Amino acid sequence: MDDLDMDHRIVTALRACGTDPRVAGAARALSWAGEHGALWLAAGLAGAAVDGPRRGAWLRGTALTAGAHVVSMGVKRVVRRPRPAHIVPLVRTAGRHSFPSSHATSAAAAAVAFGALGVHAVRPLAAAVCVSRLVVGVHYPSDVAAGAALGALTARLGADWMRGGPRD
Repeated sequence: MDDLDMDHRIVTALRACGTDPRVAGAARALSWAGEHGALWLAAGLAGAAVDGPRRGAWLRGTALTAGAHVVSMGVKRVVRRPRPAHIVPLVRTAGRHSFPSSHATSAAAAAVAFGALGVHAVRPLAAAVCVSRLVVGVHYPSDVAAGAALGALTARLGADWMRGGPRD
């Protein structure tokens, strides 16, 4: 079995979970909240608003999250992998290309950036957003994995800057 076949099988199985109306509703809501990184940008701005002593770190973490999202959109335009066509999606998408998942990119970037600020509840929510993209049928698992890796890497590379550390 090759990787593409495995991608098809996994997304088909997870999309089947979306036949349960409760699962479908939750997956749609998570996908909607994660559109263009909105959930994470709002969380970062809220953190900056309520955590005055670390306002700068929150804003830089939010900028890293937004930057990771922008990078993923650029990669999509280069790779141009079509979304899964063998299943009916539960949501509309902003674009036709699926690799990498920009939802997963911004979710993982937020999990790393805001996790560094001690907000560990972001991690399970970010994981749920990633899985939601499979349940709604708009990404292959490799799209989500690549997006999560890109987001985590981007936030890790900017970690010192985010915390106000060395700027070489």
